[in-house]
Amino acid sequence: MKPIRTERLILRNWRDDDRPLFHRINSDERVMEFFPFRRSRAEADAKLDAFRAEIEHDGFGWTAAEVAQTGECIGFVGLHSAENKPAPATGAVEIGWRLAPEYWGKGYVSEAARAWLAFGFETLNLDEIVSFAVWNNTRSTAVMERIGMRRDPARDFDHPGVPDSHPHLKRHIFYAISRDDWFQSLKQNPPLS
Repeated sequence: MKPIRTERLILRNWRDDDRPLFHRINSDERVMEFFPFRRSRAEADAKLDAFRAEIEHDGFGWTAAEVAQTGECIGFVGLHSAENKPAPATGAVEIGWRLAPEYWGKGYVSEAARAWLAFGFETLNLDEIVSFAVWNNTRSTAVMERIGMRRDPARDFDHPGVPDSHPHLKRHIFYAISRDDWFQSLKQNPPLS
């Protein structure tokens, strides 16, 4: 894929030197607070390889987010085909993110997510982009709302991939933004140039 540049970030495919950061965010208790698992280094390496292959094949995916000024990889933000996902999302394209905690609260996710929405609607010509999170993951749902997504309670669901040992993580709330709503938001708030 051709890297996507935003004001402060480069969204690109994964490199081998990203492996330590990728493992760290997939095993950090704060980052993974709303997930029922933590990944070992071997599991994280295998997942990074899968992400890299998907990006090479599809031209998009959960891409590395790099701070342009420093070259630091800070996590991932991207679009992902929601195949083999819960019924409300099957066949959809999902937007998601995961950053190292020291980069939270700096607007990086919103900046990168807006670039991915533009790519999804303007390049991939998608009709809708979706996202979902554990019901009380207010950090993620706040980003969804900031980037113009709307809650759709009729599509909330209990995630079948969450084991019964973690009942507090089962309920997921669903957000979406349509192509029409995206372009309407651009008319109301044109990007700064």
